[in-house]
Amino acid sequence: MILDIVNYGHPVLRQPGRRIERVTPEIRQLARDMIETMRDAHGVGLAAQQVALALQLTVLDVTEVTDRPSTLEREGKPADVQAFMPLVLINPELTPFGPPASGPEGCLSFPGIFGDITRPESVEVSALDEHGEPLSFRCGGLLARAIQHEHDHLRGILFIDRMSSAQKRELQPELDDLQAATRAALAKTAGRRAVTP
Repeated sequence: MILDIVNYGHPVLRQPGRRIERVTPEIRQLARDMIETMRDAHGVGLAAQQVALALQLTVLDVTEVTDRPSTLEREGKPADVQAFMPLVLINPELTPFGPPASGPEGCLSFPGIFGDITRPESVEVSALDEHGEPLSFRCGGLLARAIQHEHDHLRGILFIDRMSSAQKRELQPELDDLQAATRAALAKTAGRRAVTP
């Protein structure tokens, strides 16, 4: 099922996610729905906050991106990134490493808005998968960037928080417009709910 993606201005985007204590059939279904939603929106990652749920759950799939390679290691050996996708991470913990690298980022909750963000080029990840099994790996390139971006979402941090002040100033009119439109839509929905008998 394709879910609604919330835009900048929705308060859930600033909420840190709750840890998932048990991987239930409902959580597995949510992960499947998030993968379908992410692919429908042509994204490479989607966090639960982006579908209005403050949970420690994110999904990723970098297979459609051919111009920004990813690397992956499992148990110290190179692994096939394609065979690992789509990726479901529950309660992920990250250890970034390597020199910082700047690269373009967008976000499904910020349609049409992009910026250059500096992040460590590689990351070690430990999490649970969609079956509740422990999962650990190291990755680099686009996958490392996408995982760090989504992990930020799980803590209520947005990619605009990582932009330089000059870059953010330049985008401020677009950000203000998006935030205002989101808040107006939320107020309208709340008003409709208030008058529903």
